[in-house]
Amino acid sequence: MTTVLVIAKEPVAGRVKTRLTPPFTPAEAAALAEASLVDTLRAVAATPADRRVLVLDGAPGAWLPSGVEVVPQCAGGLDERLAAAFAGCTGPTVLIGMDTPQVTPQLLSQALDFDHYDAWLGPAEDGGFWALGLAAPDPSLLLGVPMSTPETGRVQRERLHAAGLRTGHLPVLRDVDTARDAAAVAADVPHGCFGALHTRLTALPARTPR
Repeated sequence: MTTVLVIAKEPVAGRVKTRLTPPFTPAEAAALAEASLVDTLRAVAATPADRRVLVLDGAPGAWLPSGVEVVPQCAGGLDERLAAAFAGCTGPTVLIGMDTPQVTPQLLSQALDFDHYDAWLGPAEDGGFWALGLAAPDPSLLLGVPMSTPETGRVQRERLHAAGLRTGHLPVLRDVDTARDAAAVAADVPHGCFGALHTRLTALPARTPR
């Protein structure tokens, strides 16, 4: 059974995308987070998989599409939460976050193709990773990996190689963390929810990317 996991935080003002503030207000930053999540879930919905699971910190809202299971995130560090998400899967699985609204069903389908690889890693521009695919989910492959650092992607890749997994590499994507990131990603996908909202918000005064 193939599974796509999305780990996300409920888009609540003051709790998500705080590095977008300023230039955006907390409410605008939360709206951008919601738009990014909507685009991500649409890509997931169009990906041929048996299960689509949102691993959520918070409560689902009107933005949740049908056909997506929701499970709560466990307590602990990010490595523990990612490991727990994989622990709930029994077949080929790919995990992504909510910070790459430019993701496509084609990229996710590639990450679920294990004919020649045991794992897939999608590097992020900031040194992390935006996707991790495992033919046989093994939570121990994530436990202890330092998260949210410039070395995260490298350490995770080394962990996969040390386990003897044939690892394929997905294209590098840019996470939406700062206003400058948001502008760059919105320019790549101007017609998605995220790109359209970013265009509307930046038409207002005092929205200089940082």
